Amino acid sequence: MTNNELNRFQTLLAARVVELERLVSDRDAITVERSADQLDEIQGASERALAVSNLDRDFTHLRNARAALRRIEDGSFGTCQRCDEDIHPKRLAAVPWAQFCIQCQETMDRNPEMTEAPVRDFLLNVA
Repeated sequence: MTNNELNRFQTLLAARVVELERLVSDRDAITVERSADQLDEIQGASERALAVSNLDRDFTHLRNARAALRRIEDGSFGTCQRCDEDIHPKRLAAVPWAQFCIQCQETMDRNPEMTEAPVRDFLLNVA
């Protein structure tokens, strides 16, 4: 991968990190407000559940984008973390924080137990 491509991905990922940090800092949607009306309570609980789900997704994307920036810094960006093959540029263009090539990702999607150990090890290294 050329330096220009790496710089482009770094800029893209840095902008995504800024955007996600702004999104995850806004937690007003998960505040609990009591209402005398049971229907309002149910609707509020549903809206909070959706907000928590969105917040969880945004935190996951933020963690992945930061990890991709670290891979750019350490020179491993664009290399599959499982098989050490290059990740196809089209995959990186679609998912710049991708840490696995499409074949390894598909294998892990079909066999979720394969993901547990690498993800756990990865998260321990990130923390």
